[in-house]
Amino acid sequence: MRYIEPFVREDLARKMVLVGGPRQVGKTTLAKHILDLQTGRYFNWDYDTDRQAILGMQWADDVPLLVFDELHKFPRWKNWLKGVYDVQGSRHSFLITGSARLDLYRRGGDSMLGRYHYWRLHPYTLDELPAGVKGPEGLERLMQLGGFPEPFLENNPRNARRWQRERLNLVLREDIRDLEPVRDIGNLVLLLDLLRSRVGGMLVISNLAGDLHVAPQSVKAWLAVFERMYLTFTVRPYIRSLPRAVLKPPKVYFFDNQDVMGDDGARFENLVAGHLLKRLHFEEDYGGRRCELHYIRDKEGREVDFAIVRDGVLEELLEVKYSNSEVSRHLKYYVKKLNPAKATQIVANLKNPFDRDGIRVTGPLEYFADPPWKQTVVGA
Repeated sequence: MRYIEPFVREDLARKMVLVGGPRQVGKTTLAKHILDLQTGRYFNWDYDTDRQAILGMQWADDVPLLVFDELHKFPRWKNWLKGVYDVQGSRHSFLITGSARLDLYRRGGDSMLGRYHYWRLHPYTLDELPAGVKGPEGLERLMQLGGFPEPFLENNPRNARRWQRERLNLVLREDIRDLEPVRDIGNLVLLLDLLRSRVGGMLVISNLAGDLHVAPQSVKAWLAVFERMYLTFTVRPYIRSLPRAVLKPPKVYFFDNQDVMGDDGARFENLVAGHLLKRLHFEEDYGGRRCELHYIRDKEGREVDFAIVRDGVLEELLEVKYSNSEVSRHLKYYVKKLNPAKATQIVANLKNPFDRDGIRVTGPLEYFADPPWKQTVVGA
């Protein structure tokens, strides 16, 4: 059972539920598992027979749950779904999954406002390991194979590399081609390769544009495409309450840890970023809180890897180290200056956690041991 399943099932009793997330992260498996627990019918837009059934609304009135998989590939899916729900919402529950675009309709001007709940499904993490996989082994697999179910569970490095390459090709050469107005796929692929080698570094759009010999506007548009396809996510600088802060470029991280081309330090930083984003997305999707993940850097070059902001309040600062357990002087500086409720340095190879100067120095297994979905009671 995936971590959001009980909450999705609870929400289905009230409204439509939309589940978004990266390709092959387990959305279809989640939907079919929910169908195993209650009566319903499954439709996949990619299957010709199902597609015709969707367009013809060919299902029985007494089917409690209707699942529409990859419905975002239907150009008029939002208006179509709104109409079906308004007419048949009293007879059916609706579960819709998609690897892109579903989250675009959370924002203002949404004609489906009030009709649905949106959930984002992330890969496996240290706080959501499948049965039989213990923490240390899970960390090793996540570092080398990533957290997507197929390569993680198979635990075969060669097959994982083949899977990762095939997945990227599918997203870049099929999904983006079908869903986005992008024609220069060649430079799009080159940009992704550049990003894979610059994880955790600040991205200067003009420099990337120069490397590719394209306009900066094209690079900005392609970065947005990667986010919509759940390939990457952006961490922007935190500048509130920092008079000497400057508006710095964003940093980009990957949903799949396998996509990172770099040393163990870059892979571990990407792993932590993905874990943090997963937790913050859960808090937003379940509790409706506004959660943000930032980094901090000022004019003097003092930098902290991550800052967690909830409902506009800076709550935690985090520094990530692969092997160095010496407390970061930049983290100490910002703890004194910003006085967050919590400050943590996560060290990949740390054996024994300790506290110093108001900062908890700990390993990833301890830090990610108690996720918000385990603290949340369904129905509360």
